Amino acid sequence: MTAFEITPEEQAELDKTLYDALNPLASAIRSRETGLSADRMWDASPVEVALSVLAAWKVMDGEVKRLTEQAAVTAGSYGASYEQLGAVWGITRQGARKKWPDAVSRPAPGTAGALALFGGTAELVQSPSGGWGWTGRGADGASGTVAEQAPYATAEEAAAHAGAFLKEHALDIDDQV
Repeated sequence: MTAFEITPEEQAELDKTLYDALNPLASAIRSRETGLSADRMWDASPVEVALSVLAAWKVMDGEVKRLTEQAAVTAGSYGASYEQLGAVWGITRQGARKKWPDAVSRPAPGTAGALALFGGTAELVQSPSGGWGWTGRGADGASGTVAEQAPYATAEEAAAHAGAFLKEHALDIDDQV
């Protein structure tokens, strides 16, 4: 078994978790389609129920692709190469570059790249003195910057502080509903 394969027990738990997440979405889709309450989803014909479940899987597939791209971009912003992204995904370096064309970028002089975490973004900046800082906007719209003095010795240290800011300014699940 390679490092990225999962055990049969992990597979069973993953299946259960995904189905638990899928059922409310499938019920909501079915309810919108029929005008019936979500708790009556299973009263429909088997074909209609199965199509509602399929529609919910399509929505989840799109979300997994979006979150996968976000994870690749985040890894790239921390310095991962296309070769590393491809190795994790089981594809070539060229395949990773084609799949996530914007995941790995070459930062402009004086910058170390951008972070995309918790629904917000931050850019790392190196000052002429050699120190590192960041400027960012959280998912909740809050702005933050530690770029003027650039107090951090390394880009990694600045990224850690920027990441903490983005986590602090992520939207709560209740805010998204």
